[in-house]
Amino acid sequence: MPKPFPKEFRRDVIAVAREGDRSAAAVARSFEISESCLQR
Repeated sequence: MPKPFPKEFRRDVIAVAREGDRSAAAVARSFEISESCLQR
């Protein structure tokens, strides 16, 4: 089972995604995660 992302990392990803300047795919690529991780 994969190790969960640290809380700080998740907080940063959510903050960038909520800004709305970039698509979910672009945010996922910039953090090197899958786009499906943003939908959880």
